[in-house]
Amino acid sequence: MSYKKHKTLKSLCLYGLCIFWTIICMFPVLYAVLLSFRSNNEIFAYALPFSIHTILPVQWTMDNFIAIFRDYNIEIPLINSLILAAVAIPCSILINGLSAFSFAVFKFKGKGILLGLFMLSFMIPFDAISIPLYRLVNSLGWVNTRMALIVPGMGNGLVMLLFIQFFRGIPSTLLDAARIDGAGWLKVFFKIILPLCVPVCITAGLMVFMEHWNSYMWPLLVARNDNVRTIQIALSDFRTEYETMWSYIFAASSITLILPLALFFPFQKYYVQGITHSGIKG
Repeated sequence: MSYKKHKTLKSLCLYGLCIFWTIICMFPVLYAVLLSFRSNNEIFAYALPFSIHTILPVQWTMDNFIAIFRDYNIEIPLINSLILAAVAIPCSILINGLSAFSFAVFKFKGKGILLGLFMLSFMIPFDAISIPLYRLVNSLGWVNTRMALIVPGMGNGLVMLLFIQFFRGIPSTLLDAARIDGAGWLKVFFKIILPLCVPVCITAGLMVFMEHWNSYMWPLLVARNDNVRTIQIALSDFRTEYETMWSYIFAASSITLILPLALFFPFQKYYVQGITHSGIKG
């Protein structure tokens, strides 16, 4: 076998393996979406023995999607989650970006210790701080308000690390030139640094969005009121003491899956650039 044929065969095998692994990884998601188009009884009627109708619905229906909007008002927690993400993303980018800029540019006493504490913040399990954090939020009168959902998540050690790694790659001569021209540090950040880190900002925004969109335990503690409930908490409405409406759960879960995907795919290129330019590898 010639070298060219061997290389082509190797490439085909690699592509085939990648496609196979992608199908394996995506099958549970695709299966959940397909289940959202069938009735609750049909889900169990064709579960066993395994057949083509275990995957594909026999009778396609949109009743599940109609019911979760008509009977359960799922649009309210959806809007709440979108508002939460829309406010949290720019606030988190601004706060973590300014903090990272300070750590990357300035030299001050105790910088290493303080930076280490910030880095430890995203390594501590949330369960360990949920009770004292709840007591603090409760003392401020923020329980069952959007402030309780937004403010505690503004500081993010992982997002800060992302910005720090990017800022360290910016030539110091660029900052020195701006300072010589009379620009203050805030003007340097907003006029020079921020326009350079658009991919990192998009990456950080996607990370913050996914964190808030998928958050369950914290909203469960501080957002019990129907007016501020998030979409992840609303999914529990379809599970009662006597029945679990799996078809409704799959329909609502499909909606919560589509929205992040619709946000991620247009910015996928910038997400990859942000991770690459920040120097974070994993």
